[in-house]
Amino acid sequence: MKRSLAIDMDETMADTTKEINRWYEREFGQALTEEELHAKDFGKAVPPERAGVVKRFLNTPGFFRHLEPFPDAIDVVRELNKRYEVFIVSAAMEFPNSLKDKVEWLDEFFPFLNWRQYCLCGDKSVVQTDLMIDDRSRNFIHLKDARTYLYTAHHNVLETAYERVNNWQEVATRLL
Repeated sequence: MKRSLAIDMDETMADTTKEINRWYEREFGQALTEEELHAKDFGKAVPPERAGVVKRFLNTPGFFRHLEPFPDAIDVVRELNKRYEVFIVSAAMEFPNSLKDKVEWLDEFFPFLNWRQYCLCGDKSVVQTDLMIDDRSRNFIHLKDARTYLYTAHHNVLETAYERVNNWQEVATRLL
């Protein structure tokens, strides 16, 4: 029997920050720098009077449909899917308009996966798996015996409690 592997979408498979920054630059004429984003969520990196703008972007139908996959994510997930029982797990209910976008995005970029492998939920604590890759360590707390990999993102660079992967080649090295 194959071991199960749960993989997060946003900031793990898909470059959500790049798209937020595109929208932010379109609206305000400048993107946030890596220094401004370092160790912060996007909403905390913007001036306080603009804090709600990121949520507005994320709640816009179509926002999640046009994210770029991270380099090598497609090829590595394809290979992982041969070796593990892969599930794509996203707390999509936080942004209900994202559900259709995320399914279409997965169908386009990861056509070797099927809808039974999609877990678009509200709270990832319902998920039990052997391994999990996620950019949010809060999603590891409920796991009983899983091996966890924190996918590096601007908001988690200071976290040290979990094994870290910086890119999909590192994922391949560890799991394939």
